[in-house]
Amino acid sequence: MSTTIKVNGGDLAIDGVPIHTTVLDWLRDRGLTGAKEGCAEGECGACSILVARPGIDSPTEWTAVNACLLPVGSLDGQEVITSEGLGSSSALHPVQQEVAVRGGSQCGFCTPGFVCSMAAEYYRPDRTPTAGEPCDHEHGPNGFDLHALSGNLCRCTGYRPLRDAAYALGDPATDDVLAARRSSPPPPPAPTKLAVAGAEFHRPAALDAVLGLLTERPDAQIVAGSTDVGVEVNLRGVRAPLVIAVDRLDELREFDFGPDEVRIGAALTLSEIERLLAGRVPLLAQMFPQFASRLIRNGATIGGNLGTASPIGDAPPALLALEASLVLASRRGERVVALADYFTGYRETLKAPDELIRAVLIPLPLAPLSAFHKIAKRRFDDISSVAVGYSVEVVDGFVSRARIGLGGVAATPLRARATEEALTGRPWTERTVREAAAVMATEGTPMDDHRASASYRSAMLGQSLLRFYAQHLEVEGVSA
Repeated sequence: MSTTIKVNGGDLAIDGVPIHTTVLDWLRDRGLTGAKEGCAEGECGACSILVARPGIDSPTEWTAVNACLLPVGSLDGQEVITSEGLGSSSALHPVQQEVAVRGGSQCGFCTPGFVCSMAAEYYRPDRTPTAGEPCDHEHGPNGFDLHALSGNLCRCTGYRPLRDAAYALGDPATDDVLAARRSSPPPPPAPTKLAVAGAEFHRPAALDAVLGLLTERPDAQIVAGSTDVGVEVNLRGVRAPLVIAVDRLDELREFDFGPDEVRIGAALTLSEIERLLAGRVPLLAQMFPQFASRLIRNGATIGGNLGTASPIGDAPPALLALEASLVLASRRGERVVALADYFTGYRETLKAPDELIRAVLIPLPLAPLSAFHKIAKRRFDDISSVAVGYSVEVVDGFVSRARIGLGGVAATPLRARATEEALTGRPWTERTVREAAAVMATEGTPMDDHRASASYRSAMLGQSLLRFYAQHLEVEGVSA
């Protein structure tokens, strides 16, 4: 049976295409050159396309993703819309029309990517207009969330005309085909097996089949959103002999907010988790908008972020502060490990070669005081120089419990245990916090690199704790 992707309403075959070919290159080779390669690492958004994905507020949602990062096999059997499929020069899509009339395009290189990201927000089922002017500088009166464009960069037009175009959009027309498409389910994940030039791509239909492959081939590369692996493929020429896609496995996409814990499937994307939690874990609610960009969060999974074991990943500091655990699965069974014990060295973990992350567990109840601080050169869509997650409980004016997760200051994400000890049992006062901040500045083994110096990172740790205290100055009747 041939393998195909439905693009702009027509089926295009991917048989014989090398498995490490990106969706972007595959589309461009077929004459669909609207999507561009600007950075090849998911930062510029010039390659944005729309994919029909399972929705939370409707059966299907048009989701914007980076085509430059996805291997072509990952979209086998799926449904894609490119900028060419939205409209034409003689029949512009409403998004294209607003961008054109409001001066949102000059050289045009980034425009198709902006249009696709903007269209995903245009079709968001729960986008609702608000009366009057925008309630803040990131949301329009038509309900448009500018974070939808946080992964799209423009070097010549400027962002005001693009924002104006976004805020001018109304609701889709009653005869809008793409709007109507949301009412029926997306294509189910197609079990896929490709073999080209000695390399293989597999998308098994069930978790047990994945675990069987890992038992036989522990060197296989697991991919979900491919937001990390795709960069390695594009910029470093990494070519794994076997790639296994797990992003659509039902067993890895469970979600439950129970009385004692939150269970989050490893293959849920960051965007999906954000919407499913709906602010019920405030620490994560603060982290999500600072985690890369909406385009990346639409593809990146929580299991992938932990699986790469990067010391500068944004999720680990937050989850460490929440005392999260991981469910690791293999043919030998499942085991639960504390995230604080999971990282063993630079990009090394307790996970065995034949295991994968099945779920993340967050114990309840949550501490009443929490925050996520990210220090980076850009406000959004950037890599952390330092990231800190806080979870603190104060009872009768004394710190009864403190959990602090750190990223960017050592070879692994880690708990700031000395600082936690310096806070626990002491009064929640400025004096206590200043003394603990001095301890926190010594946590980890920060290094000098192009993002920040070691001394800067240490200084930011101490300042972060003081900032956290200022954010929660009065607790349980105690003040400075």
